[in-house]
Amino acid sequence: MTYLDELFSLSGLNAVVTGGSSGIGRAIARALARAGASVVIVARREAELKDTVDELTGLGASAAWVSGDLATRPGVRQAAEDAVRALGGAEPDILVNSAGINLRPPLSELTDEVWDRTMAVNLEAPFLLGQRFGPGMAERGFGRIIHVTSQQAHRAFVQSGAYGVAKGGLESLARSQAEAWSPYGVTVNTLVPGFVLTPLNERLSSDTAKVAELAARTMIGRNGLAEDFEGAAVFLASRASAYVTGQAVFVDGGLSVH
Repeated sequence: MTYLDELFSLSGLNAVVTGGSSGIGRAIARALARAGASVVIVARREAELKDTVDELTGLGASAAWVSGDLATRPGVRQAAEDAVRALGGAEPDILVNSAGINLRPPLSELTDEVWDRTMAVNLEAPFLLGQRFGPGMAERGFGRIIHVTSQQAHRAFVQSGAYGVAKGGLESLARSQAEAWSPYGVTVNTLVPGFVLTPLNERLSSDTAKVAELAARTMIGRNGLAEDFEGAAVFLASRASAYVTGQAVFVDGGLSVH
């Protein structure tokens, strides 16, 4: 193996990526697969799942998909077991929680239903998946958990609502998971996007003035793209990040410090 292989290769590792059929999740799934991991992507829509897996296998990677509903506890638990079956009975070494929903009505119009669904997908599903896979990673002495959060976890803008609350909770969850399992070789970190041009932000993307304003707030001068997260994800999933845990890694073009 070359030095870079020793640091960054994911060969022989198994990964589960929720939300892996679109946006940032798809880019991360592609990056992990190209770095050598066997990847199972979990999302709802079968057409997008099949299209993503076709792309990955076309690159020579090992990939499979699971259609699951991450908005309910039974759905999350079923998706977890289906993912293990898709890995041939193997437990994942890498868990990426990228699935999310972006329901952000004005706070005064926020209903119980929107609150509950936002918390279920954006916060409770990562908790349940961590509970299912984290202890096993700790027993084996190696694991990587990566959560995709949001600027709204740190600051309120463009109607953060329940979304910002859930993402803030997800960053706290990462620290709690790191405290519990990092002594046993499991690192837990979050990737914090700026404004990224993905389907999740499709509603805001239609406001060209707001898109330009957000780009101007970065130091690089543009909004993010899904592929901007590939290198950071491989780093956090690899052996190179063994001493990085409980951290929020901002991949935002400098938006958060400008």
